[in-house]
Amino acid sequence: MTDISVFSNTAVPPQGKSLLAPDDRTRRRNAAEVRFRLMGKIAVCIGMLALVGLLVSILSNGASAFRQTYISLDVYLDPARLDKAGDRNPENIAKASTFAYVPLIEQALSEVMAAKGIAVDTMNAKAAAELISKEAPADLRRFVLADPSVIGGTHSFDFLAAGRIDGFYKGRVTMESAALDRNTSPEQLMLADKLKEAGILTTRFNWAFFTAPDASDTRPEAAGLGIAIIGSVYMMLIVVCLSLPLGVAASIYLEEFAPQNHFTDLIEVNIANLAAVPSIVFGILGLAVLINFFGLPQSAPIVGGLVLTLMTLPTIIIATRAAFKAVPPSIRDAALGVGASKMQSIFHHVLPLAMPGILTGTIIGLARALGETAPLLLIGMVAFVREFPAGPPEGLFNPASALPVQVYNWTQRGDPAFVERASGAIIVLLVFLIMMNLIAIILRRRFERRW
Repeated sequence: MTDISVFSNTAVPPQGKSLLAPDDRTRRRNAAEVRFRLMGKIAVCIGMLALVGLLVSILSNGASAFRQTYISLDVYLDPARLDKAGDRNPENIAKASTFAYVPLIEQALSEVMAAKGIAVDTMNAKAAAELISKEAPADLRRFVLADPSVIGGTHSFDFLAAGRIDGFYKGRVTMESAALDRNTSPEQLMLADKLKEAGILTTRFNWAFFTAPDASDTRPEAAGLGIAIIGSVYMMLIVVCLSLPLGVAASIYLEEFAPQNHFTDLIEVNIANLAAVPSIVFGILGLAVLINFFGLPQSAPIVGGLVLTLMTLPTIIIATRAAFKAVPPSIRDAALGVGASKMQSIFHHVLPLAMPGILTGTIIGLARALGETAPLLLIGMVAFVREFPAGPPEGLFNPASALPVQVYNWTQRGDPAFVERASGAIIVLLVFLIMMNLIAIILRRRFERRW
């Protein structure tokens, strides 16, 4: 007789109960597990719904920022208005302000309306010209100053339509709201429809949204992200060049060389605390030390980059140390066992194996820095900037803006067109963040090694 047969003969279940039938305790435990799973699913669904709602709201409000309405005109650059001396001297031509170019645009619009048989009896030429953005005379003046030889000829231009006209074709403006708006009228909207039917007014993709600088409150249709994108790129270059080597070097020392004593424990605690400090505190530090003490210029990428470097360093150090701890000690022991020095074992073996975690932590830290607004507001990067910064290194000290600050700036303005621009800028910022996270995933897989 085997042990199994003995066990099967002696192990008899209690009277009236079966091992296959769950008792009350088992049923309660299974019910609790089902409830816990249901709560987890509900939490995931709520999070996904909130994310979808956020994305739908941003996309619905900001997608129209990537389209813009233009009015195409052939403008005669009258020498009698632009170059009265007739010598094509750039200094004399520059004396003509944008007001000298307004009649040229009005005349061009009147001529094309007459050629197409478009007439509005209740509207004069000046009122009709209000369909065109106030940025048009400035664009025309820059075109002439770039090449004075164009004076005396007729040239084709695609002028921005005024903000209310652009909003009419994006659903922000209606005939009813135009009747109550001092900036436009139903007659102007009807004229815009006639120009569109004639092919003079068109709506197409707005490349200038990525290249143009910011605009004044009266010209929302001309506002762009050009300076903000350049400022963000400059700051990210500074953060990468400073935070990555400093963070990796500090992590190597703390993890591989530093003795375990009260001093290193104090350093580790302070690094963990700095990672949790609100970002606005770093902005106050930058304002007090970098601007007031060292005298660096306000609203400059160099100041923003240094502030974001200080904010990003703790994150990179923590991520890098975690990557070093993930490398098995046997790798170090094997390198030392075959005669490698401590430095050789770290730089030839440990560091390459920890590189995926280091790069991932660095890019995540950069993505966090890219979206920060509070520290940049305190160092003056909210200023209105029209001139593009020069190339590095000079451009690092020129005034600039940043993408999150530009979003904040546009949301503070009254014209509804700036709300559209702010949502469009958020979409651009999200695209940058998604790209950075994709790069982190690709680099992690590229440098990942298995043992």
